[in-house]
Amino acid sequence: MTIDTSDLLNSILGSLSRIDYIKPEEVPNIPLYMDQVTTFMDAQLASSKRYPEDKILTKTMINNYAKNDLLPPPLKKKYSKEHLLVLVFIYYFKSILSITDIQALLKPITDTYFSSSENLSLEDIYNEVFRLEKSQVDILKEDITNRYRLSRETFQDAPEKDQEFLKTFSFICLLSFDVYVKKQLIESLIDDLHPDTKEKKKK
Repeated sequence: MTIDTSDLLNSILGSLSRIDYIKPEEVPNIPLYMDQVTTFMDAQLASSKRYPEDKILTKTMINNYAKNDLLPPPLKKKYSKEHLLVLVFIYYFKSILSITDIQALLKPITDTYFSSSENLSLEDIYNEVFRLEKSQVDILKEDITNRYRLSRETFQDAPEKDQEFLKTFSFICLLSFDVYVKKQLIESLIDDLHPDTKEKKKK
């Protein structure tokens, strides 16, 4: 089995360079109906799709988020700018965290800052967090490059016809281990923030 890896690293690093997020000023400042919300999210986050036919968010997903207290209910079937910002957080969290963990993480934020008159707004929180994440791209590039180079040094004695596949397998394992460890850390932090969540999991 052979895999063309000549441009693999460049392709990955290029994808990282194109990472973007929905800026608050891009979010409509007027209430939107459900169909408008799904259309907006689908257009804005299209670059994160694995396949063109993938859906970013569906009506069913959004309704379930509201039912599970991840998302405050809409007002007269309309969703505000703050709703959309919360949906972006949910979208990124849902690929690695359970609904229970996302709820434990976001509910204190929405309870305190959603439609709040506090000095710190939900939009301020969104801006601060995503500004920090954007600054991590160069660090991620360096880390991924090092992992790629390390993986290329593996399986030197394997049959030549299998080497490219096995080296790519090593690279995926290195990346997966990193994701696994960070997921464990995130879950531990959530449990520390919400001891009641840990007790529920034990039951």
